[in-house]
Amino acid sequence: MPSMQADLDHAATTPPRPEVLEVLQRWVGAANASARHLPGQAARHAVEHAREQAAAALGCGPHDVIFTSGGTEADNLALKGIVWAERARRGGAPVHLVTTSIEHSAVLEPARWLAARGDVELDVVPPRPDGVVEVDDVLARVRDGSDGRAPTVLVSVMGANNELGSVNDVATLGAALRVRGVALHVDAVQCVATHDVSLEAWSADALAVSAHKIGGPQGVGVAVLRRGLAVDPLSHGGGQDRGVRSGTFAVGLIAACGLALERAVEERDALHARLTGLSQRLATGLANVEGVRRSGPTDAAQRLVSHVHVMVDGVDAEALALGLDAAGIAASAGSACSSGASTGSHVVDACGLAGAPLRFSLGWTSTEADVDHAVAVLTDLIPRLRDGGDVFGFTAVAGVS
Repeated sequence: MPSMQADLDHAATTPPRPEVLEVLQRWVGAANASARHLPGQAARHAVEHAREQAAAALGCGPHDVIFTSGGTEADNLALKGIVWAERARRGGAPVHLVTTSIEHSAVLEPARWLAARGDVELDVVPPRPDGVVEVDDVLARVRDGSDGRAPTVLVSVMGANNELGSVNDVATLGAALRVRGVALHVDAVQCVATHDVSLEAWSADALAVSAHKIGGPQGVGVAVLRRGLAVDPLSHGGGQDRGVRSGTFAVGLIAACGLALERAVEERDALHARLTGLSQRLATGLANVEGVRRSGPTDAAQRLVSHVHVMVDGVDAEALALGLDAAGIAASAGSACSSGASTGSHVVDACGLAGAPLRFSLGWTSTEADVDHAVAVLTDLIPRLRDGGDVFGFTAVAGVS
């Protein structure tokens, strides 16, 4: 086993904060939060406190917050729920959905599923080569229905891409869509740790957030759904959470999610500043390796400070990932949010990028030692892979056994 471990895959999941785990443990055996007895009411208080924490963190009201099992459910609830409600309101008439080709699969797959069922007409907007989605390109696809085509009822554009780290101007898009009477959904899963996320400031109608990207536990997230927005539920039951998301509240996970969001906002500025330095250190080190090119926007304001995505010439992506793993470095050759099968990246394809993709993503536990270890390993590994070397032969790399 490598003598040094470096977690540079925080975009996949971030280690939970100790205080968040303490809250999870405190409430994991809670009573049913819908029960009227005192233990049940104590559990309900914990849920509602977490709802207030989430609302303060996400620029919305507590009544806008729906707790889910994670970002995937939050995305599905928004897309399917809004589309189905709009179709019902329009007597089953066709409606139109606009999204982008670099969305997370939790958005793209339900969008395609809705289109295959005939629930929507779908437009998918390509990004720029750097992964940024132009606001005007999205607005050009929006229909008002005056020409006889199905009107646009929902636009879904992610706040920041999970692979390239490219940041979209969802605030400008949201303001333009608000004038047109079209709802905006934003997958904000990658944004919360280092960027302000606000339903109100973005003029959005729906947001998706996942706790395990910000130092919370896996298995819980938030769908922010603006109060008054018609949303059909994905499942039916006891009517908890506005009747939109039935089921017994997972009190421990919800309480942990609320605290994780609160801590993320409290520490955001400090983390942003620290990760700015670390990501620049990493990018500079990788730039010195022949055939390594940074992907994504050149303008720092248009990329997450947590992400460094590169394309590597002349090597196999799978061999590159295996070599890093053997050296104790957790990174990603794409997105870690699929079944685990070795497939190409739809984001890389959409941007027309060539080479082997490699994503490093930093978080609250990342250190200079992690970054320096990754640079040292890749400086040795990449030339050897081009020469047909063994991915497991790291005795010459400092800190690796």
